Amino acid sequence: MTRNTLLKILNLLLGLLMLNQVLTGFFHGSFSHEAYELLHEGGGVALAVVTVLHLIMNWNWIKISYFGGGAGSRRN
Repeated sequence: MTRNTLLKILNLLLGLLMLNQVLTGFFHGSFSHEAYELLHEGGGVALAVVTVLHLIMNWNWIKISYFGGGAGSRRN
C-alpha cells in the first residue's frame, strides 16, 4: 500500500469519525446509553488514534509549513 493510499484512507476515516461525533452528540437522546457509549465515546477514542496516525503521516509537511525548514530556507 502506498503512502498516498494510506493517507486517503486515514482522511476518509477522520471525516467519518468526526461526522459520527457530531451526529451522536446532537442526537444523543435518540440512543440507548450503551449505544451512545459505543458510538460516541468509542468513536472519540478511535478519532484520537486516527488523528495521531494522521499527524505522524504528515509530520514532514507540518514541519515545513509551520516551522520552516523547506528547501532554500536558512536557519541561523
